[in-house]
Amino acid sequence: MAKIIYTHTDEAPMLATYSFLPIIAAYARTAGVEVETRDISLAGRIISQFPERLTADQRIDDALAELGELATRPEANIIKLPNVSASLPQLKAAIEELQGKGYDLPDYPENPQSDEEKATRAKYDKVKGSAVNPVLREGNSDRRAPAAVKNYARNHPHSMGAWSKDSKTNVATMGAHDFRSNEKSVVIESDDTLTIKHVGVDGTETVLKDAVPVLAGEVIDATFMSVAALRTFLTEQVARAKAEDVLFSLHLKATMMKVSDPILFGHAVQAFFPTLFEQYGDALTAAGISPNDGLGGLLAAAEKLPEGAAIKAAVEQRLAEGPDLAMVDSDKGITNLHVPSDVIIDASMPAMIRTSGQMWNSAGEQQDTLAVIPDSSYAGVYQTVLDDCRANGAFDPATMGSVPNVGLMAKAAEEYGSHDKTFEIASAGSVQVVSAGGDVLIEHDVEPGDVWRACQTKDEPIRDWVKLAVTRARATGVPAVFWLDETRAHDANLIAKVKQYLPEHDTDGLTIEIMAPAEATAYSLERIRKGEDTISVTGNVLRDYNTDLFPILELGTSAKMLSVVPLMNGGGLFETGAGGSAPKHVQQLVKENYLRWDSLGEFFALAASLEHLASYDDNERAKILSDTLDRATETFLNEDRSPGRKLGTIDNRGSHFYLALYWAEELAKQTDDADLASSFAALAGTLRENESRIVEELISVQGQPADIGGYYEPDDELATKVMRPSTTFNEALDSL
Repeated sequence: MAKIIYTHTDEAPMLATYSFLPIIAAYARTAGVEVETRDISLAGRIISQFPERLTADQRIDDALAELGELATRPEANIIKLPNVSASLPQLKAAIEELQGKGYDLPDYPENPQSDEEKATRAKYDKVKGSAVNPVLREGNSDRRAPAAVKNYARNHPHSMGAWSKDSKTNVATMGAHDFRSNEKSVVIESDDTLTIKHVGVDGTETVLKDAVPVLAGEVIDATFMSVAALRTFLTEQVARAKAEDVLFSLHLKATMMKVSDPILFGHAVQAFFPTLFEQYGDALTAAGISPNDGLGGLLAAAEKLPEGAAIKAAVEQRLAEGPDLAMVDSDKGITNLHVPSDVIIDASMPAMIRTSGQMWNSAGEQQDTLAVIPDSSYAGVYQTVLDDCRANGAFDPATMGSVPNVGLMAKAAEEYGSHDKTFEIASAGSVQVVSAGGDVLIEHDVEPGDVWRACQTKDEPIRDWVKLAVTRARATGVPAVFWLDETRAHDANLIAKVKQYLPEHDTDGLTIEIMAPAEATAYSLERIRKGEDTISVTGNVLRDYNTDLFPILELGTSAKMLSVVPLMNGGGLFETGAGGSAPKHVQQLVKENYLRWDSLGEFFALAASLEHLASYDDNERAKILSDTLDRATETFLNEDRSPGRKLGTIDNRGSHFYLALYWAEELAKQTDDADLASSFAALAGTLRENESRIVEELISVQGQPADIGGYYEPDDELATKVMRPSTTFNEALDSL
């Protein structure tokens, strides 16, 4: 039987799965398609690492490793929902929750000393940060707005804040002594095994990373951030925000860049509260309290210290005297510096641009903002958008064009900072990348505290990326622009490869350009305002940024994108959009039994998955399911059945009911398979006849707290009960 693997992930997407998966399974069975789940949630990934400590009932397989192997096979058909890219505070919270449920898991070792502690730390670090995506992404990314979504946005434009030509909002970035300016890049001539080592000023050698296998043609990059320059820069920006009377707001990616960006975040906390750390830094360090965990963790931990009250008073005094600080939740006093994973650049910057270029201050009012992005690699992209809006006003979703993306990400391409090749330097000296023959390929002089990191980009994914870009340009007739800067070391090597591989394809009549990111942004924005589309062809980190930036402006959210990953060995990975607002949705569900998560991304991914399966398995019924699902989704949008904004309207569960209803009605109307049409005509009749009863059953549970038995690992029985409250709907599905 043909299979679709549907991933069990985290937070709101995972809760939605309890409601939507029974619908998928019931409909897919009519085409002989089996739908299986694999648990790649943060909790599941943690549990899978410690089988020796757990009971037989508690143990689970390493589903992520299993899916990583499956992704290399042609039969792969994986629907991947958003998962938690765990920051350290999230990882610790998940461990604590699981320990409270009886799992004999060790605490996270902050400073591992023994071999056992080091082994435990290594296991936990495997599941921290962006641990899932590099394993599953055995292909490059094709991400675009489906026609139904784009048409809906044009007919029902979302709100966009008005822009003032006097806006004081700007981006602040280093431009020197940062990751971008210090980058060095080499192309490996033949298969090799590299070593990364630190050579102290006294000649002492310390191996930082042993046995890094590389292939011929692979691009190896390394760079570092000068901590001294960073601290100077951050101190200057705090003063600038005060002088310009704008909010200070830090924008990093402490989830994906799980080693480097928490360190940068910690330096920002110290730069904003210099007196606090001058007075109490030693006491905080002695208590194991790290600024890298954010102001929230610091304040919570400080309550247990003798100096706790004084520390809290020092924080409050600085907040009152310093520049205004951007807020994540002004009602609760949660600042931009509270939790490193709260403000993620790819979501926070587009949201700011949508809201008149402003963020929220402590009084709950919008205010112009200094967006502090330390590394200058892509900061110019955001400054270009700010300048465009200041000059030309807000974008108009009713008329604006689109910027689909072809992203280089296969085989962990450009996974800067999310793996084990990032180091905080302990002592002065140099860091070297050395070949097996002893040749020094890359070398940087470093000082204590500097953040050094390296990444790899294999040749085969680059070649496939170029092919995918030409394929999309040919399919759409839209210009394709490679966002590459010839003055940046890594990009210069990629430009050479792009120019080498483009002649392998028929590009006659196509517009294919290479532009530096800021220039490519300006070109794309000029076309957007004319209602024209432009394909952005980018590396992995910029892919992450662009596939939030443009969809949030065009569609109001990045969760409505179709994200297809054509796997290089013939399979398919279908991603369902972003999960940035997922935590707030879970909190609302627990508080008042209302889940506002929009599963539209899951609908598009499922249709693409069924279409791929139909082609691979020559399954005509799967093709019918795919085609009718697309039509049902368009009806779903036109009828405005996405979750409402307040209690008493349909939420995620109601939106699933209506998708099931419209899908059944489309299947009943199709003429290619009479038996299938007959089966779904009966279901469609039952659902339509009982529509008001089902909606009442789904809405009536709202307004009361909901018990799902855990945040990171809900209880299956409790979560199913909460997410499937309509007996009438459940019985109708069972009858199919």
